Amino acid sequence: MLRSLSRPLERCLGVRAGGDALMWHADLKPHASGDFSIAVVQANNCLEDQSQVFASPFATYVGVYDGHGGPEASQFATEQGGLSADVIKKAFNATEEEFLRLVKRSLSVRPQIASVGSCCLVGAISNDVLYVANLGDSRAVLGRKASGDKENTVVAERLSTDHNVGVEEVRKEVEELHPDDSHIVVYTRGVWRIKGIIQVSRSIGDVYLKKPEFYRDPIFQQFGNPVPLKRPVITAEPSILIRKLKPQDQFLIFASDGLWEQLSDEAAVNIVFKNPRAGIAKRLVRAALQEVAKKREMRYGDIKKIEKGIRRHFHDDITVIVIYLDKHRGSSRNKRTKQNAMGCTMAPVDIYSFNADGGDEDLLQTIT
Repeated sequence: MLRSLSRPLERCLGVRAGGDALMWHADLKPHASGDFSIAVVQANNCLEDQSQVFASPFATYVGVYDGHGGPEASQFATEQGGLSADVIKKAFNATEEEFLRLVKRSLSVRPQIASVGSCCLVGAISNDVLYVANLGDSRAVLGRKASGDKENTVVAERLSTDHNVGVEEVRKEVEELHPDDSHIVVYTRGVWRIKGIIQVSRSIGDVYLKKPEFYRDPIFQQFGNPVPLKRPVITAEPSILIRKLKPQDQFLIFASDGLWEQLSDEAAVNIVFKNPRAGIAKRLVRAALQEVAKKREMRYGDIKKIEKGIRRHFHDDITVIVIYLDKHRGSSRNKRTKQNAMGCTMAPVDIYSFNADGGDEDLLQTIT
């Protein structure tokens, strides 16, 4: 029944499952500065990745959220009427504070909510200025045309910081903030982790690693092993980049770490540059899965048959949004893109897709 309910949205808005029953995608949709493509593939029992595009006639907002425990933390709000680093920081802080209030209200009945958290990668384009704010290890990469004799090639420019202690610089940053704790970062289960628990050093949520009253709470200690902390070990302070867009800037890739675990910045940018626009986000996801198959000496078709949950042993959830930067389009074309070929009005709407058994919804959210 859920599948039949989703079909009108698929016909109208172009979101549908691919050949892989756990993949959903939108081939190409308009936004204020050009077109975008979006895709997600599920590996976990419950999909942790969420993504959103909001486009107005004057600005485009992009969000990628990679949670580890639930979708409650995947919220972002921004103020209208002008963007700045201060506005973005206030929005991140408001999201963090609102989630903290939710944790306080829910702790007695859902103590595990204190360990729910999410990476948060947000991009905004307004007046030809790009803003990228990041917590965690999702990543934004720009593809721009090379200059000089290499005009037919593209250069990858990373726009965000991976707040992951697997990165040596981040690991040193955390260690310098905790000089009296020789075990603040430890190598366990094949990766570096803060206190042996978490790889990212910044996130929304994870309040038990930020607020002493939560990890000392008897209710929470009944849920999991208490972690003796002298002070907060992660933060919700975003890294922010502000960049004036240039004529040679071609497109942006916003993706969760599931993509970047398999593809380098350069490989992803070259795939986008050398292939047709329609379905480009799906093409990136498939390229990542082909790398997974190659590493495991399997065929791509075999990866597609693996069920969610079990599939997590092979790769993480992967969410990709590709934003094309066609800033010089005529206003007449922009007006025409307000309707697609079937006459579906691109008014504010949430898109929901479902997997084959109808178990997961809110996999893709696109607001135009």
